[in-house]
Amino acid sequence: MQNPAVSQSNSPGPRQQLAARLKACSPNEVAALLAATDASLAFEALAELNPSFTQDILRALPDERRQAIIDSATPELARQWERNRSFEAGTIGYFMEPTYAMFCPEMTVGEAIEKLRALVKTVFITYGYVTDPDHKLLGLVTMRDLLFAERETRLADIMLRNVFVFRPGMDVSEAMKLSISRHYPVYPVCDGQEKLLGLVRGQSIFEARAFEITAQAGSMVGVDKEERISTPMLRSFMFRHPWLQLNLLTAFLAGGVVAMFQGTIDQLVILAVFLPVLAGQSGNTGCQALAVTLRGITLGEITSGDSRKLITKEGLLGALNGTPVGVVSGIAMYVIASAQHSTHALALSLVVFLAMVGACTISGISGALVPLTLKRFGTDPATASSIFLTTATDVVSMGMLLGLATILIVW
Repeated sequence: MQNPAVSQSNSPGPRQQLAARLKACSPNEVAALLAATDASLAFEALAELNPSFTQDILRALPDERRQAIIDSATPELARQWERNRSFEAGTIGYFMEPTYAMFCPEMTVGEAIEKLRALVKTVFITYGYVTDPDHKLLGLVTMRDLLFAERETRLADIMLRNVFVFRPGMDVSEAMKLSISRHYPVYPVCDGQEKLLGLVRGQSIFEARAFEITAQAGSMVGVDKEERISTPMLRSFMFRHPWLQLNLLTAFLAGGVVAMFQGTIDQLVILAVFLPVLAGQSGNTGCQALAVTLRGITLGEITSGDSRKLITKEGLLGALNGTPVGVVSGIAMYVIASAQHSTHALALSLVVFLAMVGACTISGISGALVPLTLKRFGTDPATASSIFLTTATDVVSMGMLLGLATILIVW
C-alpha cells in the first residue's frame, strides 16, 4: 500500500481519479475500462484498491493485458500479485500485500531506522519484520521499540517473538473471527515453514468480508454480486431477469395448489381472505430462520453435527411462534365468519389455527434447510435462497389451509 502522505495533494491526480472510478464498478466492468488505459496508469490505480478487488480485476483481464499491467508494476508488487493468483478467492493469500520492511536479526536499530526512512517515502510501514536469510519469520519490531532503543542495539534483542500469523489458505471469515480477539492493524502471512509470504491489513479483511455480506443480501433475491449502482441498465437486466423467470415458475406452483382446491374456495370464499395472511406469516418465520442460518454459516458457527440440531430448533421455534399467532388468526376468522353468519365459523377458526401452526413449523424447518442444502451441494448458501424459501412457504401454507378446510369442512 502506498504512503497516503506521498499521494496526498490538493486535487486528485489521474491515478486517484481512475481509482475512484474503478471502485464504483464490478471487476468485469473495470477490465473493459482498463483495456484502453495506459498500463502504467492502470497499475498505479490498481495499487490504490483493496488487494482482493485488485485480484478480481486481474483475473477478469485478458492474459495479454494482465501481463502488460503486471510488467508495469514495481518488482515487489508484481511478485506479490503473481503469488496471490495461486490462492483461491476468499482466502487470506488472495489479497496479501508485499512486505517491504524486512530486517535481519543482527541489524542494529540505527541501521533499521535509516532503511525505514527511505521506505516510508513510498510505502506505508506499520511494523518491521525480522527474518532469516530464507525469509523465515523470527520476530516483529514496533516503531515504538525502535524509537526508544539505543541505536547500537541489535533487532534480535528488542523484537517480539511468537508473532501471531495467518496462513494463506485460511478463509476470510475465519481470519475475521481471529482478528476480533487480536486486533492489530497488520498481520503477517506465513506458510507451514513459517516463511513470510506477505502482509494482510485488518482493514482489508473487514472490507472483503463486508463486500461478501452485502453481496449475500443481493444473492438471496437473485441479484449478481457484481452488480453495482453504476452497472448499465442492459447488464442489470441480464443479471436479474433469469431469476425473475425462475421466481415466476415457482409462483405457478403456488398458483397450482390454489387451483387444486378451487371447489373448496367456491364453497368457502372466506378462505381467500386468509391465504395472504397465512403466506405472509409463514414467510416471515422462514426468513427469520434463514437469516440466523446464513449468519451461522458466514461466521463458521455451523458444523456438520450442528445441522440437525439447528433444523430441529428452527422447527420448534416455528411451532412456538405459530401457536399464539394461530390463536389470534383463528379468533379473527371466527369473528369474520360469525359476522357473515357462516355455519362453519368454529371449524374455520380451527382450520386457520392448525394451518398457521403447521405452516410456521415447516417454514422454520425450510429456512434452515434451504441454505444448508445449498451449502452441501457446494453452492453459495445465499444464492436465490429466498426464492426457494418463498416457494416452499407459499405452497405449504396455502396447501395446508385449503387441504384442512377440505378435509374438516367440505367432506
